[in-house]
Amino acid sequence: MSESVAYITPLNTEVEGARSLREVARVVFPGRGDVDAAALYVDPPRLPEQEVGGAPAGAATAATEEEPRPDDYLSSRSLRVRRGRHVSLGSYFNAFPASYWRWWTDVTAVVLRVVTSGDGTVIVYRSNARGQVQRVDSRQVAEKGAEHLFELTLVPFNDGGWYWFDLVGGEDGLVLEEASWLVEAGDVKVGTVNLGMTTFNRPDYAVANVRAIAASQELASVVHEMLVVDQGTELVEDEDDYAAAVEEMAGRLRVIRQGNMGGSGGYARGMYETLQADADGVKADYFMTLDDDIKVEPESILRAVTFADFCRVPSIVGSHMFDLHNRTLLNAFAEVIDPYAFRWGPPDGLGQLDLSERGLRSRRLLHRRWDADYNGWWMCLIPRVVLEEVGLALPVFIKWDDSEYSLRAREHGYPTVTLPGSAVWHVSWFDKDDAVDWQAYFHERNRLIAALLHSGFLKGGRMLRESLMVETKHTISMQYYAGRLVLDGLRDVLAGPDRLHDQIATAAARARGLKKEYVEAQVSQDIGALPAVRTAKPRKRQEAKPPSTPALIPWTLSTIVRQVALPPRELSRTYPEAAIRHADSKWYWMPRFDSALVTNADGTGASLHQRDPAQVRALTWESVRLHAELARRWEALAKEYRDALPRITSPESWAETFARNPAPASPR
Repeated sequence: MSESVAYITPLNTEVEGARSLREVARVVFPGRGDVDAAALYVDPPRLPEQEVGGAPAGAATAATEEEPRPDDYLSSRSLRVRRGRHVSLGSYFNAFPASYWRWWTDVTAVVLRVVTSGDGTVIVYRSNARGQVQRVDSRQVAEKGAEHLFELTLVPFNDGGWYWFDLVGGEDGLVLEEASWLVEAGDVKVGTVNLGMTTFNRPDYAVANVRAIAASQELASVVHEMLVVDQGTELVEDEDDYAAAVEEMAGRLRVIRQGNMGGSGGYARGMYETLQADADGVKADYFMTLDDDIKVEPESILRAVTFADFCRVPSIVGSHMFDLHNRTLLNAFAEVIDPYAFRWGPPDGLGQLDLSERGLRSRRLLHRRWDADYNGWWMCLIPRVVLEEVGLALPVFIKWDDSEYSLRAREHGYPTVTLPGSAVWHVSWFDKDDAVDWQAYFHERNRLIAALLHSGFLKGGRMLRESLMVETKHTISMQYYAGRLVLDGLRDVLAGPDRLHDQIATAAARARGLKKEYVEAQVSQDIGALPAVRTAKPRKRQEAKPPSTPALIPWTLSTIVRQVALPPRELSRTYPEAAIRHADSKWYWMPRFDSALVTNADGTGASLHQRDPAQVRALTWESVRLHAELARRWEALAKEYRDALPRITSPESWAETFARNPAPASPR
């Protein structure tokens, strides 16, 4: 390219008379001491059996693919490639998600800018939706600080595909000084964002994330304000590094204290504040949710904001979530909702992908474009215009607030796009089982509310059956605490939408308060203090697996009869009949026992479960009665909730709720 080019980044502006290219993603690298996540920045070498299709990336060179050594990461933008080595940047953070830009924006081409020193080769590749790889271009490089521009079309990327480039070190080795992906700036405005972090008694996490954001100079011009909504008693302002965080944020940090209203209450406060103009009469263009227990890659915030700027219509731009304790484990690539069963989760094959085992280039599924129904609020950008039209979060404390919001926005014409290359590391939910603790109440109540609001099927499709099955599984698994909470949630749904704001600060405490009444809800970390396993008769060794389809009906009938009518074995009242791993404590295995010692999800303790036919009868009868009422009233309830939705999610209703739930008195 011989014409004059101006690069528009968050830190500079257009040069008059020059072609304007806006930087939409920078090539970035981990620090030298952060090699646990290196496979997300430089794709691991591929073995022949790992090829995704077509010629293997780099097959035309004789160089050996090799992961960089820790000291090859010269800076967050710079990488050394040693003599004769081949390094691929076809990685999660550094490949360009061409199909997403093609499908959701009007951008038709991208420019790859690479600045190198030393000698070697730059090779550009692309993939298609089937994961087949094509070599697009290559250049021999030898000068110091030379800039190389590659013009790349986005036209054939509707269904999927990425761009990336590889580096091959020559005789003297090669240094990548910096690289970035750029698009024609046109008249697209550079938007600003309010970052909203909700925290409850994690001041160390919260302050660390504030300082990480403050350390990114590139974020300075796009972050309008960072709002930390502190709902705890261990205050962010008391954290040792808080003063440093305030100074580093240079007037852009605001801590708001309020009563504990969960994630929906905390994020609703951030949304509410984003709708208000600051002292200069300015409003941010976007609001971004951020959990407190995360590690954020600042580049991800830039990419989300920039992508949102270019979207054809205002769009919710979500980010992926990696495991904080297993940094290369991608827990979900897209989140969808089964509209008939009204169940959330990733599409088949897109959950828990370890990119250190097989990187982006080697995974066919990651090369097609995946359209999300919603994005988790661990990190999610929402345009202010969406907040103005759609309203704020549903007042439900936790669970389903994020998914319901995207469904609501979609009904108003605003899609959710989960953008590859934008992500946080978050404490994984796979080491928790919140479906059997106090959160079981919110799982049930909020899922039903979301289905009443958004299901297009008669009586919610399969939702009633799903709800009945959830309750039954808890009951026959000796999870009576969870079973009671599910019924409490169902009862509160039947009470209608107008109690939600009143319950937001009380429902969690009420659910936790019931825990002391149930034996199986008491977790002991002193395993030696729990009774030993004893049985009156020996048992055959069997594998924990569900009954086959032909056997399911007779199994269900015999299980119900046993659970309801047969008294438990006398010895089981004193001793557990088995020790069961948490992974095996399923509805199809637990009913075999009259008592069992069950470990918890994070492995820190265990609890004693004891079969109680009286509780089974009481919970089962109440479940049948409440589900029958829900079936009878479904259409009327759905209309009631839908009519109330604009009111209960309005800034005015939330303002009243914030006023009624001030922060508790400071412990200082």
